[in-house]
Parts: sequence; C-alpha cells; structure tokens
Amino acid sequence: MADRKATAMAVDDLWYLTRRDPLTGKLVPSERHGRGKRWRVRNRGAGTKLFGKQSDAERYDANVRADVSRGVYVDPRGGAVLVRDQGEDWRKQQLHRDSTAERVERALRLHVYPMLGHMQLAQVRSSHLRGWVKDRAAVLAPSTLGVIYGGVLVPLFRAAATDRLIGSSPCVGVRLPEIEDSAYTIPTPEQVHELYGALPERYRALVYVAAGCGLRGGEAFGLELAAVDFVRREVEVRHQLAVLAGRRPFLAPPKTKSSRRTVELPEIVSTALVRHLERFPARPVELGDDTDGRNPTRRAVPLLFTNATGEPIHRASWSHVWRPAVRKVGLPEGFGVRDLRHYFATVLIFGGANVKTVQLAMGHTTPMVTLNTYVGYWPDALDRTRSLVDAALSCTQSVPLAAVGGEIAGQDGRGGGT
Repeated sequence: MADRKATAMAVDDLWYLTRRDPLTGKLVPSERHGRGKRWRVRNRGAGTKLFGKQSDAERYDANVRADVSRGVYVDPRGGAVLVRDQGEDWRKQQLHRDSTAERVERALRLHVYPMLGHMQLAQVRSSHLRGWVKDRAAVLAPSTLGVIYGGVLVPLFRAAATDRLIGSSPCVGVRLPEIEDSAYTIPTPEQVHELYGALPERYRALVYVAAGCGLRGGEAFGLELAAVDFVRREVEVRHQLAVLAGRRPFLAPPKTKSSRRTVELPEIVSTALVRHLERFPARPVELGDDTDGRNPTRRAVPLLFTNATGEPIHRASWSHVWRPAVRKVGLPEGFGVRDLRHYFATVLIFGGANVKTVQLAMGHTTPMVTLNTYVGYWPDALDRTRSLVDAALSCTQSVPLAAVGGEIAGQDGRGGGT
C-alpha cells in the first residue's frame, strides 16, 4: 500500500480514500476499488495520467518534475494545438515585410492547411511531411516547394518546439525534389535594343534603366524624378513600388538594406530618360510611403514611369504590355525585367569588374550571393579553357558578351559599380 504522505503532492491511490477506518486504522476503500488503473499522477501544467503500477507512476512524476526543473518540459496539451492555429499564431508574430507576409499567408492557406491544417501538432510525423512533399511536387516547381517547406513549414514547427508545444520538430528526414541549376536568359545587345523598340513608347526607357543600371522591376517602377541626378550621372535607389492584394501600389523599402544604393547613370540610359521625360513628364501621383515602417505617410510622388492613365504600373497589367514585346523580339516565355538586370551583371563581369563592384551595383547582401548567382559567367570560370585552346590553335578569339555599343557599361568603363 502506498505511503500517502510521500506521494500526496502528485501521486494518488484511486483505490483508497484519504481517511482511515476508526476501528481498524486502515484506509477506507473507494468506490472504484479494484477497478481500472490504480495510480493517478497530477502535475501542474501536465494534467492527469493514470498508471497500473505505483513504480511507473512515481517514475513518470519524477521525470516530469526533473524536466520542469531543467526547463525542457513539454506540456502534452500543447501538442493538441492544430497546425492551422499554430500557423496563424506563428505568421502573425513574424517581422515580415508586407509582401513577404502576403506570400506566407498564401502559402499556408493554399498549400499547407488543406493537408495538414486539421492535424494536431503532436500528430504530425516526418512521414506526413514526406507525403505532403510528394503531393505538392505534382503542382509546384521544385524551387517553389523548397521555399514553402524551408521558409514556412520548418520555422513553423521549430517555433512550436521552441515554445515546448512539441518535443521536437518533425522536419527531419524529408527529402525535397532536386532543383536544377538555373540558367538565366541573357539577351544579346541587339535584343536589348529590339525590346526597347517593341514596347509602347511610354515604357521604352524602362528597358535601358534595367539593362543599364541593374534596377529590379519594383525599383524601376518606383523610380522618382528626384532620384535621378543627370549632372552627376547617378541614380539613387531609395525604395521600390510594392503591390499587395487589396491595396493600391505603395512605396516600400528596397528588398534588403544593401539594395538601398547609388548606381551610375550611363549615357545611353540618361539620353533615354531625357527623351522619355520630354514626351511623358513626371507628374505627382498620390501614394502611400511605407519606407519608414514606424512612420508610414502619404505623399505626392513624381514617378518617372506610369501607365497610360497616369497611375503607377501594376504588376497585374504590366504583363499585358511586356509579353507581346518579348514575343516580338523572340525571347523565351517568362523573360522578365529581372533578366535585363542579369544582363547588366554580365556586362560588368565581362567588362572586368570584380565581385565587390558587382555586388554593390546589384544591391546584393554579400559578395557570396553575387558569386553564387553569377559564378558561371565570370571569365575566369567560363572563358579560361576557350582562351587556352584558341591561343594554342592560333584561332581568332571570340568576343564575349559585350555592352551595348560600350555604353551600357558606362563611358568610363566602370559600368554601374558604386
């Protein structure tokens, strides 16, 4: 029989009451005496658990107390939280940019909750995640699947484990589809010129801004008149034009801290912008300005590029302008403004710019990002074998990808580095 005094704090004997028979001095049997599991363990925050043997109950109680003392205790009730509820709590706590927050919400709603949202956190096993990966691989590109898994599911379950809702994350032993090495479509100088001519006149200068200054699409669409210094031949990248569902386009901080930069303004880009402004003067557009997240405002922004109605260029309608021009030039489906930015990078690389110069001009966070993105285009990696063979065989060495008439890279040969 159990010693009540020793176990009264956590372990109870359900077969006996706590009072004794005054005649015998023995504990009085309870109504459930002889039926069901005898030993009950009650711990603050751990709920109640029943055991058939006293030794098992005491061992469990001791382990729970030790885990609580070490700060590693996992409340079984936490694991009962649904994946959907945990996902909503987790995403609302993240310091995401508005555009990132929108992508995360969409990924959870469309790809995570339909299969996993109804499950309790403690129920999710690696096998469930492998099944999820196999299902989503049928409808998502490997790169997109990798972003959702690594950028949403992994941190979601890691946060649950950190908060002691579950003992450990199930995101182990999950194999993702291999992502093929991305090969960028780098247009020729002739195609850059042709694309310029294929677009409606009010959008043409955008081609040279992207190909000659390396601006991202949002940075070019959000470019305002004051950011272009025609005298010093510089463009200051201060923000980007962002678009979120249910909200008018607004100014947002650049993609990263390194994206806030000053790039050189080649002559061909400057000339194109001057002609553009003569035909389409920059007129103020009332926009929300969230570049300072602590003090969002609204102001009149003299955008260099607007649509036919004088409104900011919206990504939803931009494709109707861009795709016909891409097809006319003969560039592949999916060719975008980002590929003109890649063209700019290769111009710098083949012009002899070092990694740091390209990193600063592109607004990459680190030189490693630049190397990982364009390692295949660096002359040291790409042309060394060809140069050696050509020299040995006395062939005329082919000319690598060049700047547009030598001007896209900049008149002084530095090409857009900062």
